[in-house]
Amino acid sequence: MTVRVQAEDFDMGAEMAALVAGRHDVGGLVSFLGTVRDLAGEMPVTAMTLEHYPGMTEKMLARIEAEALARWPIAASLIIHRHGRLLPGDNIVLVAVASAHRQAAFEACQFLVDWLKTKAPFWKREETPGGDHWVEAREADDEAADRWAACAP
Repeated sequence: MTVRVQAEDFDMGAEMAALVAGRHDVGGLVSFLGTVRDLAGEMPVTAMTLEHYPGMTEKMLARIEAEALARWPIAASLIIHRHGRLLPGDNIVLVAVASAHRQAAFEACQFLVDWLKTKAPFWKREETPGGDHWVEAREADDEAADRWAACAP
């Protein structure tokens, strides 16, 4: 199980291959790749800056990953989240889950993404032609995360 918070880009294919290298107990590998969009609603986005609280962020991501491990039979998992100034099309986050069976991998990956989005201490500032602004939390993200509370082990 791996958690990394970094400024550097990552190669999704290489990360996925490394996650399951030599593993013959994995029947399903599910991933989510988040990238910077060039629009926020109808406003063009020229860049996004992600800030985090070093140390606290990694601990929270590890706790989220531990919760997924308690809920599903995960063989391997990976969370990489970038910070710093990113441009449209840049990678932001990679979440990957390997399991013996696909359903567990799908559910665990979705859980990790939903909880990461709402519980990890990251702050996003978008640069637009109309000025910079901090991205507010979305109610839909909270609802997605809350549905997992009903599914607690």
